[in-house]
Amino acid sequence: MSECLFCEIIAHRVPATFVAEDELVVAIRDVNPQAPTHVLILPREHIASAADLTPAHDPLWGRMLHVAQQIAIDEGVAGSGYRLVTNVGPAAGQTVAHLHLHLLGGRQMTWPPG
Repeated sequence: MSECLFCEIIAHRVPATFVAEDELVVAIRDVNPQAPTHVLILPREHIASAADLTPAHDPLWGRMLHVAQQIAIDEGVAGSGYRLVTNVGPAAGQTVAHLHLHLLGGRQMTWPPG
């Protein structure tokens, strides 16, 4: 999907700061960080949002969560805590129609979030 910014980043056609990559997912630093640690975990497969996940995607979703856990450890936020967020649709704040998981940490999070 050449119209998708995240697909272009995954293909290394648009620059980004990569934190992790494997056969299923990539992780990049958010260009507009909302916390000292703000990493996006993206599936290589183009899926518009979490609403489009099916049971067949369970291994992918699990992999995304495990990558997030490892990044939290590597970034030093696992012990103090971190937030994982995925937005579904424009009303929830999703600005790129490609499933992604935000990992936010390194500061006190508030509730409600938005």
